[in-house]
Amino acid sequence: MSISVNDRNLFSVGVFLIFIVVGILLATSGVITWFLCVPLILLLSGFWMLVLAGMRAIKPQKYERSTLSTLALGLGMIVIGGAWVVSIYSWIYSLAVILLAIALIAILAALKFK
Repeated sequence: MSISVNDRNLFSVGVFLIFIVVGILLATSGVITWFLCVPLILLLSGFWMLVLAGMRAIKPQKYERSTLSTLALGLGMIVIGGAWVVSIYSWIYSLAVILLAIALIAILAALKFK
């Protein structure tokens, strides 16, 4: 079973709307605060971008964004959401998360061009 590009885009919109619903439900039930609703959506969307990067690596299209680009975008979303969540405790943790992500992206880029 193969998913076309248009079907993948519609599928991604549906998944993103589910992430929004999950964030709203967790915030209204008191599991998380409203302050953590947006970072949760960013984290979940970042993980979805990693899944999309894996799908893209299996069957790449000619004029489509590269797998590394999608992977870096997903990692960036995870880092922004994660840094936002740990900023509750201290800004130094956010800095550590951001520096770790930059290091991971640099390693991925070096492995791609090797």
